Amino acid sequence: MEPTKAPRSTPDPTPAAAPAPAPEQAPEPAGSGLDRRTSDRNTTVLVSFTAVTNLADGVTKMVLPLMATRVTESPALVSGVSLCLTLPWLLIALHVGVLVDRFDRRRLLWVANVMRLVAIGALLASISGDSAGLPVLYAGGLLLGIAEVIALTSAAALVPSVVIPEGRTRANAWVAGAETVCNEFCGPFVGGLLMAAGAAVALGSTGVAYVLAMIVLAFLAGRMTPGTTPGRPVGTVNQRIAEGLKVLWRHRLLRVMAFSLTVLASCWGAWLALMPLVATSLLDLSERQYGVVLSALGVGGLVGALTVGLVNRVLGRRGAMFADLLGTAAMVAAPALSSNMWVVAGGAFAGGMGGILWTVNSRTISQQLVDIGMMGRYNAAARLFSWGAMPLGAGLGGLLAEWFGLRTAFLVFTVAALLLIVPFLRMVTPAALAEVPDPGSRP
Repeated sequence: MEPTKAPRSTPDPTPAAAPAPAPEQAPEPAGSGLDRRTSDRNTTVLVSFTAVTNLADGVTKMVLPLMATRVTESPALVSGVSLCLTLPWLLIALHVGVLVDRFDRRRLLWVANVMRLVAIGALLASISGDSAGLPVLYAGGLLLGIAEVIALTSAAALVPSVVIPEGRTRANAWVAGAETVCNEFCGPFVGGLLMAAGAAVALGSTGVAYVLAMIVLAFLAGRMTPGTTPGRPVGTVNQRIAEGLKVLWRHRLLRVMAFSLTVLASCWGAWLALMPLVATSLLDLSERQYGVVLSALGVGGLVGALTVGLVNRVLGRRGAMFADLLGTAAMVAAPALSSNMWVVAGGAFAGGMGGILWTVNSRTISQQLVDIGMMGRYNAAARLFSWGAMPLGAGLGGLLAEWFGLRTAFLVFTVAALLLIVPFLRMVTPAALAEVPDPGSRP
């Protein structure tokens, strides 16, 4: 198997009489110094923080595109809002990864929420001044997208720091479940209800949620700053970015997972960008009904989070992750093949459940293969190729819908998801997964 970690320097020999450690002593192992009670409390804090922030994110990701449909009927211009929300993954993800591996990760989460509050404040000001046009929506979406890059990269890197190894599968399941349920189920549903009272009410509520999330973070215990090797040069930003890319590229399993998720994320980006137009033009849904359709994603995610252990035991990790390929294909195929609201919602359910099964397993795998001091850069590199594909999918989906129609756009992404089946089955083999350490066996 190819190396999975950045090389470490060998400590200089130290005379037996010398009590001092070698000048290049290895960093403290991930999760060390934590007892089970503290680890469980940290899991609760992370799940609570994730739930509150993703509830707010779910509302904003529904409200902003709907606000855009009131300004223009162009699919390309409406999808531009989703493009702005996800474009920062392409522009700054690698640099954010360097920050996450250098600075206090909890403080970076606070910074991200402050940025979110600034964006919400600016959008509320534009609504009150009756100037919430496309440029304002794009700018607000871009700032919220930058904050999301910082928050998700920092939160993912925190798990191995504040949760003991044997508790990470459970923590990843609940965090991923909270992300999907609140972002795709509760968020859109609540957003639909709040939009009935006005966009200002909906956005104002998200501001309250972001403040509450900042308070919750104060209860997190453990070391929030990644360990570094004493006496070892930090290196330039580009050198540190290169280290993260090498970790991803040198390990076949991590590389294949990143490539597969790139295609799947582009499908999700197109689906999320075009669904407001599907709701208004193909399905003729009210804002509340649109919230129900999007909520099916979260219902699927909740089922996935609750059953991931059972699915892994029955199908194995490989089968559980393969289910996401089929679920995503079903999600993007439904609007192309049917105008029935419940068929589209069923596809969303399949996509949500498959997404959680993939997320929990891929996060647990990477946390067992990657050093804690590299988690920020690794996650940034992996998400550059996955989450970075979402704006590309959103933009391509908008152009395809503009030129050939909505149904054709969804069919293109359905084919893309199905084309992953053969390479996935050939490269994500039982032998490759068997080389991943058991979560309870790593110090």
